[in-house]
Amino acid sequence: MVEEIKKHLEESLIPFWKNLKDEEYGGYYGYLDYQLKLDKKAVKGCILNSRILWFFSNAFMVLKDESLLKEADHAFRFMKERCMDRECGGVYWSLTYDGQPEDSTKHTYNQAFAIYALSSYYDASGNQEALDMAWDLYHIIETKCRDEQGYLEAFDRNFQPEDNDKLSENGVMADRTMNTLLHVLEAYTELYRVTKDERVGSNLRFMLDVVADKIYNPVLRRQEVFFDSEYHTLLDLHSYGHDIETAWLVDRCIDVLNDDAYRAKITPITMALTDQIYKTAFTGRNLSNECEKGKVDTNCVWWVQAEAIVGFINGYQHDSSRTEYLQAAASIWEFIKEFIIDKRNGSEWFWLVDRDGTPYPDKPIVEPWKCPYHNGRMCMEVIRRNIDA
Repeated sequence: MVEEIKKHLEESLIPFWKNLKDEEYGGYYGYLDYQLKLDKKAVKGCILNSRILWFFSNAFMVLKDESLLKEADHAFRFMKERCMDRECGGVYWSLTYDGQPEDSTKHTYNQAFAIYALSSYYDASGNQEALDMAWDLYHIIETKCRDEQGYLEAFDRNFQPEDNDKLSENGVMADRTMNTLLHVLEAYTELYRVTKDERVGSNLRFMLDVVADKIYNPVLRRQEVFFDSEYHTLLDLHSYGHDIETAWLVDRCIDVLNDDAYRAKITPITMALTDQIYKTAFTGRNLSNECEKGKVDTNCVWWVQAEAIVGFINGYQHDSSRTEYLQAAASIWEFIKEFIIDKRNGSEWFWLVDRDGTPYPDKPIVEPWKCPYHNGRMCMEVIRRNIDA
């Protein structure tokens, strides 16, 4: 499986995203529809650009191909020159095709992904300016995007709070979300990895406590998803993809921190999350999407399948007796190969297929949320971990 996935990264994912480079206005084109029609004047999401910067930076570090660092350089220039708000600070939500602010919302989630990308790019390139930008965003999050209880969500351009419509779903409006917390933790893990700054280490321990004490539901062995300001859950929702993603990202955070006390506190939670997802969401060949109020959505989302592979391999690495996790990872990869990878020339992965593998033609191949971050990262994690299923 390792060599097969490495080949897919090198021969499919990387060439696809290289071909979306916008040489005229910078960054990468923001929309490719299901019929593979490229819209060169579509909105460019800053999250998409951050994820592309992260992807090429890490692909360079894994594969040592200098062309990948040049792609990362291109994405970094666009972030520096267009995505950053030089007047008010922070990263915009989205830009027009030619790099003008399209949505000036400042969302904590978006600031975090920029830190994640800039930290990796600094590691790949040695560019001190990238690390300085990451620190600027860190200070913005810590001074403008949090309170004593944790991280907040959406703000206007001047960092005045506004409704969190971008990270709320399923009919609720959340003051706090598991998703934003997870990706601040992910971003700070990467910043800590490249700096070993204990301020960031302290923030990570704080977030691990929030995961353990506020987000994780020990009775249901799942994370709650949407919260009011006091961490009261707003919806009976089990997000299968986020739980398996959290399990391995939190384990990685603890490995980077190298903190035995937190390893003892958190590892039982990540192992319980992995076990629960295996028992409730794995169908034998793919992972269902979520369960809301007892009703399971059996559709297969591209990123959920990718995160499940990493999550199950991670679970096996923590407990080698759980060979069924390796078998699950292998089965999901077979499903991805057969049904989620779009075999048409000039395409990548389908966004969404039903449980039997039929794609939904109303979902694009690329848009502000559809990126090389989940599937590209899965490939690189499999290569790095070198565990054949």
